[in-house]
Amino acid sequence: MTVNPDWLLWQLADSAFPTGGFAHSGGLETAWQLGEVRGREGLEHHLADSLDQCGHASLPFVGAVHREPARFTEWDHWYDATVANHVANRASRALGQGLLSGAVAAFGREALSTLKASIRRERLAGHLPTITGMVGAEVGLPLAGSQRLFLFLHLRALVSTAIRLGIIGPLEAQAVQHRMGPVAEGVLGRCADLAPADAAGTMPLHDLFQGHHDRLYSRLFMS
Repeated sequence: MTVNPDWLLWQLADSAFPTGGFAHSGGLETAWQLGEVRGREGLEHHLADSLDQCGHASLPFVGAVHREPARFTEWDHWYDATVANHVANRASRALGQGLLSGAVAAFGREALSTLKASIRRERLAGHLPTITGMVGAEVGLPLAGSQRLFLFLHLRALVSTAIRLGIIGPLEAQAVQHRMGPVAEGVLGRCADLAPADAAGTMPLHDLFQGHHDRLYSRLFMS
């Protein structure tokens, strides 16, 4: 039975889809505790910078795997080598493998089951960007849909983090997420065609925030 890609996209974007993403703050918890994010305006600046970093450093690998799923292992090793920050690397592995497990259970694609077994057997990293590209390709999402999904999930997780940290309330968070939509679309426009060789970090401070997370005295999130 053929499924309209919109149904697949909505299911993957639903907060009920079990990836474990809400256990991670993407470095926002550290930035907030260090006083680098203050109020709604400061949060929106942080979100814009984080989306730009995500688009330039991670989105190229979503596209690479979606275009060439047979090269998954190569792209996954490549992305692993670019994420030297141990906290970010650990989080990306956990989120990627969580997404893959959910996709195997939900969609039953043989290629995804085979990939899950290979990751366990060969101890592959299974990073979030490469898994997102593979899942999108295997379930029939268009490339642009998979890329937008990746950016949306990144933004949504940060907005959810801001609510739980008390930076903004739930209603204001919806307004913030709405305003950040054009920002995310602009990132997609700049980064959709980037190849892994073009990947680069644009916000070094965000890497420092993420890497500092394990040193926080108290924390709500895993990263």
